[in-house]
Amino acid sequence: MREGLFRKLLIANRGEIAIRIARAASELGIATAAVYSADDATSLHVRKADEAHALGRAGAAAYLDIERIIAVARQAGCDAIHPGYGFLSENAGLARRAAEEGLIFVGPSPGALQLFGDKIAARKLAAQVGVPVIKGTIGETSLEQAQKFFGGLDGSAMMIKAVSGGGGRGMRAVRAAGEVAEAYARCRSEAKAAFGDDTVYVERLVEDARHIEVQIVGDSSGAVTHFGERECTIQRRNQKLIEIAPSPSLSAGLRQRILDAALKLAASAKYDNLGTFEFLVDASNSGEDAFFAFIEANPRLQVEHTVTEQVMGIDLVATQIRIAAGQTLDSLGFGKAFVAAPRGYAIQLRVNMETMDAAGDTQPSSGTLTAFDMPAGPGVRIDTFGYTGYRTSTSFDSLLAKLIVHSVSPNFSDAVAKAYRAACETRIDGVATNMPFLQALLTHPDFAANRVNTRFIEKNIAALFASAAAA
Repeated sequence: MREGLFRKLLIANRGEIAIRIARAASELGIATAAVYSADDATSLHVRKADEAHALGRAGAAAYLDIERIIAVARQAGCDAIHPGYGFLSENAGLARRAAEEGLIFVGPSPGALQLFGDKIAARKLAAQVGVPVIKGTIGETSLEQAQKFFGGLDGSAMMIKAVSGGGGRGMRAVRAAGEVAEAYARCRSEAKAAFGDDTVYVERLVEDARHIEVQIVGDSSGAVTHFGERECTIQRRNQKLIEIAPSPSLSAGLRQRILDAALKLAASAKYDNLGTFEFLVDASNSGEDAFFAFIEANPRLQVEHTVTEQVMGIDLVATQIRIAAGQTLDSLGFGKAFVAAPRGYAIQLRVNMETMDAAGDTQPSSGTLTAFDMPAGPGVRIDTFGYTGYRTSTSFDSLLAKLIVHSVSPNFSDAVAKAYRAACETRIDGVATNMPFLQALLTHPDFAANRVNTRFIEKNIAALFASAAAA
């Protein structure tokens, strides 16, 4: 253990992110304890930590049991807990229970988790401090209120969104009055199942949009800075598939306006530790004055943190741990004089265990990995928990691996070419994945030319599906 850091860190997660956290902790001289559900004992994260402890339940529910996780942390002699992403990562209850037991929660304060875990509260704060938001309802929204809001949009579409959670769950676009009731019911049902909260609100749908997010970091002194932005425009039904850092789409002036808005919002909330502030940007206007609006903040480590790490040369997980241990941005070299200066471009491909039909609908897949050969070479990184012989499970998220490439070239097309080369080197047998679809995206002429918006997959699904099927 390095002076001032933790003795032992409990990793309250599984899979690739648990491995990522264990690696960062190890490099800081911190011992690690993994946890696993009854049906997850063969996951690679169990072997990558210094010790592993059974949670005693099966499936995702095991990783959502706050009291069991606290008990394991105490029994294992841990002094800190890292929640990763998903599961309990945005749960203020876990952060509070950790504090009650004398454990440090590696993440934002319970207050920040509660604020940004409620998208309505976050939108209210943004509006109060002058950060633009999309026209929408202010609080919990009934079906009748949603129908009335849609009726007043004068032909625009509407998005129904869960107040809690993320990952594209509990979200539906509505383009006709007759669709409102069914979409509303499905959003509430999805949100209840995924987050335990069926509260929803509605907002105007920005049809031609890019998805831009800013990586924010703050400390306990109130200082905040940023590590640049990412672009997550390539999505399938609001779920990200390809992430890029920095965005190849923004002019210098527009980029600065978005970065300033994220910093303003984070500072107003006295945000501490790592977080991502997300915006929609008008894709039809590439000028300095293009419209953008805050949509939500994720008070945790993101799946796509990797691309920021690659272009910035910063270990974001280690930064989380150091700040949680009481270090400041200034002591870490990220004080007022720090200027985020990304080098080249990084692209992340989410390799999911799934099959897709011609309409773009997916089904999770499972099986035993009979071959798992991942690409290598300069500027290629793989974050995964897969290995040959591993029996996968549909009890958990479909993400199997993250394929990340980094090109120091100033040309985005060079990074795309590297990503395609790495994708073609990948061999996964025994379990169906979306790799052919990712290859189809990378070779689509509009992707390399960056002529995309958040509906790109939806609009081009027939051609993309045909290309993937032929791969």
